[in-house]
Amino acid sequence: MFDTKHYQDKMDHVLEHFADELKKVRTGRAHPDMLSGVVVEAYGQKMPLNQVANVTAPEAQQLLVSPFDPSNIGAITQAIRDDQALGLNPSDDGRVVRVPIPALTEERRHDLVKQLGEKVENARIALRQIRQDAFKEVKRKKDAKELSENDVTRIEKDFDHNLMQDYQAKIDETFKAKEQEVLKI
Repeated sequence: MFDTKHYQDKMDHVLEHFADELKKVRTGRAHPDMLSGVVVEAYGQKMPLNQVANVTAPEAQQLLVSPFDPSNIGAITQAIRDDQALGLNPSDDGRVVRVPIPALTEERRHDLVKQLGEKVENARIALRQIRQDAFKEVKRKKDAKELSENDVTRIEKDFDHNLMQDYQAKIDETFKAKEQEVLKI
């Protein structure tokens, strides 16, 4: 018989990745994950921000970046400023980097919703790729005479009607919640 557990695990991973990507989208409130995509030039190589500094949100409208090595403070400030998708303007006092989070304009909110839409589409593409992989495995087993034509039809129908619809609904639900969070003033 055909076991879909392996493909469900992959789909769960897609959902987790999707949720992590949504955390990076700012909603008007400071959150340390907003800077998780920032890459800093430190020690002669590019490193994720969380490997060279600690990021906290002491206030709702400000992030505080405390570098592990104060000599990297300029590189951290520059890396945050250079990330145009964030649109943030950090300042440093020689010890820490303060990143004020400006209030979102209506136009910026709609731009963020468009970014969310792109992330939704990427998650759906990943789910479809997993589905295609499963169907290739089913076809291979059918060609090897391990599955009958009826089994193949039933498995494909089950995959489409149960798994794909469930995961698509979870993505839509997560997207709608994040969209409301972004559009809420």
